[in-house]
Amino acid sequence: LLLRPCIDGVGTSTAPTAITEDEAALYDRQIRLWGLEAQQRMRNATIVVVNLKGLATEVIKNVVLAGIGKLVVVDAADVSEEDLGAGFFFTESDVGSNRALAAKPQIRDLNPLVSVECISSNEVLEGEAFEALLETVDLVCVTDVPKDMIVRLNAACSQRGKKFYCGSTYGMRGYVFCDLGRHEYIAKDRSAPQDQPRDIKHVAEYTPFSTALQSSWKGLTKRQTKELNPAAVFSVMAVLEWQERHDNRLPDEESSAADELELIANGLLKDREVNVQVISQVPREQIEFMAATAAYEFSPICAVVGGMLAQDILKTLAAKDAPMANFFTFDGDTGAGTVCRLGM
Repeated sequence: LLLRPCIDGVGTSTAPTAITEDEAALYDRQIRLWGLEAQQRMRNATIVVVNLKGLATEVIKNVVLAGIGKLVVVDAADVSEEDLGAGFFFTESDVGSNRALAAKPQIRDLNPLVSVECISSNEVLEGEAFEALLETVDLVCVTDVPKDMIVRLNAACSQRGKKFYCGSTYGMRGYVFCDLGRHEYIAKDRSAPQDQPRDIKHVAEYTPFSTALQSSWKGLTKRQTKELNPAAVFSVMAVLEWQERHDNRLPDEESSAADELELIANGLLKDREVNVQVISQVPREQIEFMAATAAYEFSPICAVVGGMLAQDILKTLAAKDAPMANFFTFDGDTGAGTVCRLGM
């Protein structure tokens, strides 16, 4: 099987390797779905996943089964009893052991064709060590970490042209964000006649996390604003802000965070000029629920948000069809998700 040139540099962190006969047999259904060239780009990609909690567990499961080339897991924390709820890589015997190292055998068992490296120190995420790591990877996925860490790692990835994803779950809600820089991908030409479909190259320009969160909603119509479920979006943004103000802790039922969360969320609504005919303040009951549950993981929410995050990572690596643009929010109360185009 012959290699074709990669799009947008994806799959170029190491020397490209052709798909073997064993891989072609294993990934036969996927190759039929999105083509050999797309599968080959995933096969030659290296992904870094930071912080192995419930959301990252779902992401890793999906990208490893899909057949990426190499996975690097970075996590300095130890397995706790709370991790056993949504962290299906762990068992009771792993409590007290490093999360990354404890999960490695289970990750490798998912797909022995994927190379797995686990790093049990966060020093690799700092300064020159992180710069050296970025030279060897194509995409960085950061989960369940504070806003300041997201901004710092996103900036480093952006400077070196590396794809960046982040996401978190907060009780019954969660989000995914991506900054893909200048991203090229192949998609169907919608203007072509139906009997003459053809693929054409598209280019999308993404924006960093810090810029996206500051973007105004002023230009959106009443209908557009309502469709984006701003109550869910701004309650998620309020949790990010609250966490930054409180030493990177998350609000829980003992923190009495509802009043401050409400002030933050409603202040963001005003600052971002959200259409007041749609929403002038986030409903108090939603704020109280977020304040009580944001610190806890629910497996179904991790599964949904992690599935969306992994699916979009694979789409980006394959350079096939448009990735999300660029902020996805999931509302577990209604079972609905929306994608907001922030700052693009």
